[in-house]
Amino acid sequence: MSTAEQFHVSEVTRSYWRVTFDNGPVNLLDPDTIEQLGELIERIEDEPELTVVVFRSDKPGYFMAHWDFLSDSARVAGMPPGPTGLHPYLDNFVRLSKLPVATISEIRGRTRGAGSEFVLSTDIRFASESAVLGQFEVGVGSVPGGGAMARLGRLVGRGRALEILLGGDDIPARLAAEYGYVNRVVPDADIEAFTDAFARRIASFDRVAVVGIKGLVDAATLPANEEFAPGLQAYFATAGRPENRPFVQLLFDNGLQQPDGIETDLGTAIGTLRQNLERP
Repeated sequence: MSTAEQFHVSEVTRSYWRVTFDNGPVNLLDPDTIEQLGELIERIEDEPELTVVVFRSDKPGYFMAHWDFLSDSARVAGMPPGPTGLHPYLDNFVRLSKLPVATISEIRGRTRGAGSEFVLSTDIRFASESAVLGQFEVGVGSVPGGGAMARLGRLVGRGRALEILLGGDDIPARLAAEYGYVNRVVPDADIEAFTDAFARRIASFDRVAVVGIKGLVDAATLPANEEFAPGLQAYFATAGRPENRPFVQLLFDNGLQQPDGIETDLGTAIGTLRQNLERP
């Protein structure tokens, strides 16, 4: 692989893997993430004994911050479709959600935008008390592109989905659990052991039964593939527009994509800066 490896796989047993995401100081997603995640999904699909995969991060304060604002948008736009016929960004999330294994997100720290879309594509989401989720795209003049509109409403209901998407604010872990955005909140000191124990429990069960249950739940609850493409089309049409570039630059001036800048409180910061710009 010519680029740095972002997904580090620990094969705990033949039926249980832990995957640790690592990409820069705040774990941004970028074009390399798309390509490497596609390779990882294919690898998981080809493992006949694998039953459960846990996704996690060792980055203090960050699970997956969001999409990299400095990434090559032309490279992303020019990527060929994946096996589902969708753009590979969406293809990854659709295939991730339908893998013949149980997928668990162990969320510690901030998980916004594309990071939120990633965890929404996994089956089960356990959040530490320090976790923060959100879809802040509206604050930078964009429509979320990775399926948040299709998935959130099914999890939290229409009103709360619109609250999350149109408010663009940070959702702390306990509120996320109350809404159904995540399954439950676990104390930060305990979440790794808790998630590991739950994954080992699933891994101990018969794989045919696990896959059969998941497939039937998927059929009853997952959005149809055709629901996803309009969101990504809307993202490509709205992201990076000239009228929003000065505001994005203002975010960079205040520490966007830096671990100790406004990333620590991004939803609030975007709202405050926007409101200040509106004042006479």
